[in-house]
Amino acid sequence: METCGSKSAQNDVEGSVSRAGAMSLEGMHSSVEVPLSHAGFWKQMAAYFGPAILVSVAYMDPGNWGTDLQGGAQFKYGLLWVVAVASLMAIFLQVIATRLGIATGRDLAQCLYEWYPKWTRWPNWFMAEIAIIACDLAEVLGGAVALNMLFHIPIFWGVIITGVDVLLLLALQRFGMRTIETVVLLLVATIGICYFIEIFVLPQTRPDFQEMGRAIIVPALASPSMVYIAIGIIGATVMPHVLYLHPALVQSRKFQKDGESIRRAIRFNAIDTSVNLSVAFVINAAILVLAAIVFYGKTSVTVAGGQVVHFNASTDWIQAANLTLAPLMGTSAASIFFAVALLASGQSATIVGTLAGQVVMEGFMRWKIAPWLRRLITRSLAIIPTAIFVGVRGANNVNDLIVLSQVVLALQLPFAMFPLLHLAGSRKRMGKWRPSWFLLTAGWGSALIITAFDFYGLPDALKQAWGVITGAGG
Repeated sequence: METCGSKSAQNDVEGSVSRAGAMSLEGMHSSVEVPLSHAGFWKQMAAYFGPAILVSVAYMDPGNWGTDLQGGAQFKYGLLWVVAVASLMAIFLQVIATRLGIATGRDLAQCLYEWYPKWTRWPNWFMAEIAIIACDLAEVLGGAVALNMLFHIPIFWGVIITGVDVLLLLALQRFGMRTIETVVLLLVATIGICYFIEIFVLPQTRPDFQEMGRAIIVPALASPSMVYIAIGIIGATVMPHVLYLHPALVQSRKFQKDGESIRRAIRFNAIDTSVNLSVAFVINAAILVLAAIVFYGKTSVTVAGGQVVHFNASTDWIQAANLTLAPLMGTSAASIFFAVALLASGQSATIVGTLAGQVVMEGFMRWKIAPWLRRLITRSLAIIPTAIFVGVRGANNVNDLIVLSQVVLALQLPFAMFPLLHLAGSRKRMGKWRPSWFLLTAGWGSALIITAFDFYGLPDALKQAWGVITGAGG
């Protein structure tokens, strides 16, 4: 029998949805059926499983690869604890974001539009767009590197060619949310299996697990350059635009609005988020560990056929990253697979960025434009500065620019985190669905730690950024 509290919650949520007006990602809203409670745990879990797969892609994009590779190559396992802590903080924040979306029937941008002063809409939208463009810049560079590896296309022209990926996005969107989630899951699983085999099966790339354990539980930042890379790892792991997107994605599930159904939706989305972001952590940690094994403390690597690959402090690590797969596949196959995986991760993250762009534009500004046009605008804003950078500086500093883009993302995070936590913690807005004291404490603690990192590392970040842009640091 339904309680008065459940009826009240149902009315509150239905009222929230009606007041919210336009739905987030209208074509995908309530497009995936979910079974009733008597269907059993696994059938329900299968129906709810998926939104966090898309979210996890943002945690495994070329930006993550760039920061993890540089962290492992320069500092061995020294920044492994940052990957672990950032991943844990991401889980807390994304779980809170899903709860906000399910309980209110709104995404974060819609909540801010309706509940914050009008004057905040433009600056909030601008900050969200900066984050999306910074993330897209990493996808552009990752795609250009992949095209260079596969077809020997110069990086500059690869940057230009990435503009046509809007066609892939449109093709996938025609098949619906479940198809997009399945394609992304297969790409992530392929990458994960390869790195698992290298770390746990192949003897030549098996790490010292005790040393790894110490690196995770004993945090240390020995130099300003470590702080800069740490901020980049945080920016690549906790993505501001995904905090806007995730509350919209969970509404793709067609669940009832009674109290019990909302409770189930919150529960299963929390499991979905925790599982998928844990997988993302394992893959990111594997990239850093393999970069440490293959590159750290070395000036060269001899590959199959006797070819010697030299590297130094100015090596562009993402362009040498295929060597982390060489022990498993051989040099040629590793180069091809790494390029395909890098291209796939960039394309998957492109889908996430486009959806996030739609959410923030429609939520903050109430503007609706065709997805292909939205994609073209965002990609153009990323391609133009990237093409100028590569044209002026050459193709040997791609990883530096990727890391810089992730630092920009980290600096944008407080503008998404604090409003999310403020609204999710509001009894007036969330009612009985307000997160527990533990989850709110973990969320606020994560936000404060990330912000403290930003402030602590800001002077050096600005210095490093200027060096990347001008070439003074290269």
